[in-house]
Amino acid sequence: MEKFEEYAYILDFLPQGRYDDKRIKKEPLALALGDAEFKLFELIIKPNITPSIGDRVYIGKEIDKRKEIHQIKRRIGYKELTPTAQVELPYVVLQIVHEQEKRFVDFYNNAPPITTRLHMLELLPGLGKKTMWVVIEERKKGPFTSFEDISKRTKIHAPDKLIADRIKLELEHPEEKYHIFVAK
Repeated sequence: MEKFEEYAYILDFLPQGRYDDKRIKKEPLALALGDAEFKLFELIIKPNITPSIGDRVYIGKEIDKRKEIHQIKRRIGYKELTPTAQVELPYVVLQIVHEQEKRFVDFYNNAPPITTRLHMLELLPGLGKKTMWVVIEERKKGPFTSFEDISKRTKIHAPDKLIADRIKLELEHPEEKYHIFVAK
């Protein structure tokens, strides 16, 4: 069953719509990233609203709660993002990872093996077998409580950045075999 995003972060605002839209009356659009399943959207903005890049907006089913968004136009892929949105994406992803720290720390605490030869932790860019074993041994001693705790106990320099890099990789390459964080 498909889950629905409740909130999204603005990656780019196009007050005149997309340049390649041939319609005479163009509607203001925003490109946005959902904060639960990291789905990318094209959103139609309400009149006289100018969202800023990085703004968190409600896109859920309760229409009367939507202050900035008239409607979700469609779900889009990474290649449909504007250059501005592509540049902003890593910053917004990292912001979401920090705001949902417990969720991603829990990933380090609970990530299972995928096969006998591949562990889910190894899917994080830059985390190899040696470091994976350090994480597994450390979490046996007690669950990690924060990104800082992970860094201190495992010597992973930026565990939050590893998560953000994986999310970005899954967005850029939807054909990737394993999706840990991004909904297909």
